[in-house]
Amino acid sequence: MKRRSLIQGAAAAALGLPHLAGLAQQTVTLKFHTFMSPMSNVWLSMHKPWMEKVEKESGGRIKFEAYPAMQLGGTPAQLYDQVRDGVVDVTWTLPGTTAGRFPRVEVFELPFMMNNAEATSKAYWEYYQTKCPDEFKEVHVLALNVHGPGMFHSVKKEIKSPADLKGLKVRGPTRPITKMLGAVGATPVGMPLPGIPDALSKGTIDACVIPWEVVPSVKVHELTKFHSEFDSTGPALYTTTFVMAMNKPKYESLAPDLKKVMDANSGLATSAWLGKTQQANDPAGRKAAEEKGGVIYTFSAAEREQFIKLSSSIDEEWVADMTKRGFNGKDLLASAKALIAKNA
Repeated sequence: MKRRSLIQGAAAAALGLPHLAGLAQQTVTLKFHTFMSPMSNVWLSMHKPWMEKVEKESGGRIKFEAYPAMQLGGTPAQLYDQVRDGVVDVTWTLPGTTAGRFPRVEVFELPFMMNNAEATSKAYWEYYQTKCPDEFKEVHVLALNVHGPGMFHSVKKEIKSPADLKGLKVRGPTRPITKMLGAVGATPVGMPLPGIPDALSKGTIDACVIPWEVVPSVKVHELTKFHSEFDSTGPALYTTTFVMAMNKPKYESLAPDLKKVMDANSGLATSAWLGKTQQANDPAGRKAAEEKGGVIYTFSAAEREQFIKLSSSIDEEWVADMTKRGFNGKDLLASAKALIAKNA
C-alpha cells in the first residue's frame, strides 16, 4: 500500500498535479442529524436516498453517519445551532421551531399559499436566493423544501367548519400556523412533531395539523378518528418550510471535487425533488387512516372560503411584522406568491 501511494505521488508530480494522490486518498465522514423517525417516509424516501446518492457520486469518499430521531441528543429546536456550531455536519430541520428567528421564509407558511410542494419548494429556493440570501448566513444551505397540504386530524370531534374548532386544543408546528389556528377558532398549541403522539394520547391536545405523509410515523391514524382535508382544486390550509443545511467550515474544508459532488446534490433541483417526494407519500398516509377506520371529510369550496376569510388577517399581520423589522413585507409576500405561480 505504501509503495502504491509513492507511485501515485510520483505520477501526480510528473503530471504537474502534486495534490492528486492526496485527493484520491481523502475520505470525509459527515454526521447527518434530524428529528424525523427512522421509519418515517421522509427518512426512508428522502434522507437516505440523498445520502446514498452523494456517497455513490463521490466514489465512496464522502460517507455519512446517519442519526434520525435526535439520536445525538438535544431537541428539534436545537438542530440549526448544532449544524452551525459543528456538533453535526448536516441537518434537515424546520426553521420555524425557533419562532421568529428566520422571519422572511415564514411567508410560505401563511394560510392558503400553496397546494403543490414541488412548485412551492422551487419558489422557496428562488425566493431565498433573491429576497433573503442572508436568512441562513451562519450555515451552508444545501436545499429548501416544503411538505404537501397540511390538514386537521382530531380525536373525538369531526371538523367540518371553523365552528367545529371552537374549544379544541390543536397542535401547530410554527408561529404563522399557530396564529392561523387561533384565527379560525381553535386554541393553538405550539409543539414539535415528535411530541404529537404523547400529547394526543394524554389529551394535552385534541387535534393536530400535519400532512398525510407523516401520519403513520407518529401514529396519528391510530390516535385520531377524524381527518379533514381540503381538495387539490384550491389552495391548502398550510405548509411548513424546511432547510437542509451543512456546517459552513466543514463544507469549505472539502476538496474541490467533493464540493462539486455536494453542489450537484444541492440547490433548486434537489429542493424540488425533496418537495415532490414528500408530497408523493401523502396517498400512503391517507390509505393508512382509511384502513384504520378513520373518517375522512373533504371541505367544500364554500367551506374553504370561510377558512380563507377568517385567516386573511394573518397575511396582514405578517406584512406589518416584516415592516417593523425593516423589510418590505408587501414585496416579500407578492414575490413568494409570484414565484409559486411561476413554478406551478
